[in-house]
Amino acid sequence: MVQPEVHEAEHQIMVSAPAQRVFDLVADVGAWPRVFPPTVHIEHVERGETEERISIWATANGEVKGWTSRRHLDRGGLSVRFRQEVSQPPVASMGGEWVIEPVGETQSRVRLLHDFRAVGDDPEKVAWIRQAIDRNSDAELAALRSAAEQGNGPDELLLSFADSVRVAGPAKDAYDFVYDAARWKERLPHVSRVVLGEDTPNVQSLEMDTRAPNGSVHTTMSVRICFPHEKIVYKQLRTPALLSVHTGQWTFEEDADGTLITSAHTVVIAPAAVTTVLGEGKTVADARAFVRDALGRNSTATMNHAKAHVEAATV
Repeated sequence: MVQPEVHEAEHQIMVSAPAQRVFDLVADVGAWPRVFPPTVHIEHVERGETEERISIWATANGEVKGWTSRRHLDRGGLSVRFRQEVSQPPVASMGGEWVIEPVGETQSRVRLLHDFRAVGDDPEKVAWIRQAIDRNSDAELAALRSAAEQGNGPDELLLSFADSVRVAGPAKDAYDFVYDAARWKERLPHVSRVVLGEDTPNVQSLEMDTRAPNGSVHTTMSVRICFPHEKIVYKQLRTPALLSVHTGQWTFEEDADGTLITSAHTVVIAPAAVTTVLGEGKTVADARAFVRDALGRNSTATMNHAKAHVEAATV
């Protein structure tokens, strides 16, 4: 049987940062959802010093694709090779390499290489894949440069926190309440509009209008990856003005006493929006407090409504 043709692509960018710092960002896939715009969620399947397998979900031409890749990290050579184990159509196979080349002590050239085959060697599929690679590579390289040139970035802009509520009922019922976001408008007072889509099982798109205590309404768009009865992870593709990044996770841990629901958030404050959103004289510290209160309040309200729903059904 004739194999589809192998196609190649290369993208590169110059970065005003030491090569080692750039490599560390490429190697740390756990941070990718908040560093790289296309990346929604990553989980380690296997993890070693130089070899790892990761499950990754990312947007491609407006669609969410999920796959598992094997990566080889060459720390001495400042490169990371990757190969998809099982690709998602229209991709038949894909691999490539991140290559970081020092250009002096404070400059680096980053080359992102791809090779791929399209299902059936269809020219339209080849064009679709190439467009997705071009878009994602450009976005990833630009984000990589920004992150590397900022160093570790101002710690005050990054905020992670979690809230929990205990439910006297099974994890499945609590999970179902959060999973069934299509009913949040009727179930949650702070939600005024919901559009939920699920073309691929357990991969949801969620557009939602949330009402703040002052009456203002904020529209967000998220991708949610659902792991039945255990957790739901998400990334907002459209964030409120005060945030440049928002990722989160709902977890459901069942024990002999019931279920512990936890809502965790990681956000990056958009400093340029602080005074526009909060008013003159407000600082990043004020923004952190505002975001912590607003997101925590809404998440806790959702969990408390889930608790009431589940416990009423188990009486």
